[in-house]
Amino acid sequence: MLDAGIYEQLSRLVIAMKQKSSQNMAGNRRSVQKGTSAEFSDFREYMPGDDLRRLDWNVYARSERMYIREYFEEKEAVVSVILDTSASMHYGKKSKAELAQDLCAVIAFLTLHHMDRLVLYDSSQMGTPLVVSGGKNALPKVLGWLQARTFSGTETDSFSAVRQMQRRGAGVTVIVSDFLTEAATDPTQDCLEKTMQYLDFTKQRPVLLQTLCAEELRVTMDGTRNLIDMESKEKLRVTMRADVIARYEQELQKLSVRLKKSASAAGGTYILCDSEKERRALILEDLRPLFV
Repeated sequence: MLDAGIYEQLSRLVIAMKQKSSQNMAGNRRSVQKGTSAEFSDFREYMPGDDLRRLDWNVYARSERMYIREYFEEKEAVVSVILDTSASMHYGKKSKAELAQDLCAVIAFLTLHHMDRLVLYDSSQMGTPLVVSGGKNALPKVLGWLQARTFSGTETDSFSAVRQMQRRGAGVTVIVSDFLTEAATDPTQDCLEKTMQYLDFTKQRPVLLQTLCAEELRVTMDGTRNLIDMESKEKLRVTMRADVIARYEQELQKLSVRLKKSASAAGGTYILCDSEKERRALILEDLRPLFV
């Protein structure tokens, strides 16, 4: 995990939001609501973590469904993070999995430090997210959750996972993945573009953090190799000639450009993260586009 000194430097940064918040809980961000009076704004369905004092019992008596009354006031924002826990994330002398955990820790710290709500998803268990709020005191719980992740799942389509998220109003959705999946790399599929459009429609600022290791970014293998897929266990015998490596690098660059273009079109951000890069430099320099 990260050196404690990094968190002190991070405390001066704020995650940029695309939309103002529309959540019920009090926070440090100005919402679409206008003040702290008792002026009624709207109803929405109850979600775990909401203040039970805001339940409308009259609505519940009529419909037996739990609804929250919203008022015009300053509210917290919601930052949702999907962590790719597929087996391929274990690859690399300095693994992509460890980098992904560190990136999630950074996002979690900034979210909680500014009294926003954090929703963490394990891509292999989308139905049981970790929902945390209440400030920095909740960070140890998040770090424990991250350390407990097992990167052993089969190929994860992070774009399909987005559709399984619990919708919690405007905010930021962060996907931490290597994006080395058929859904992302096949140009004939439009899963990526449709997912970014969906996040834009749901008032989310999409953030794509692509985690790659040195072995993927700077191929140094030579000769004939037997490559084994870490997830499907399929084998491929490849002769690592200069033209083969050049073709691979071209395809990887195309994927990077596509991810960046799609995220930007939805008002979001794409950042390539190298697992071999020194963490402090990566976080405080490469991740700068995330902050205000």
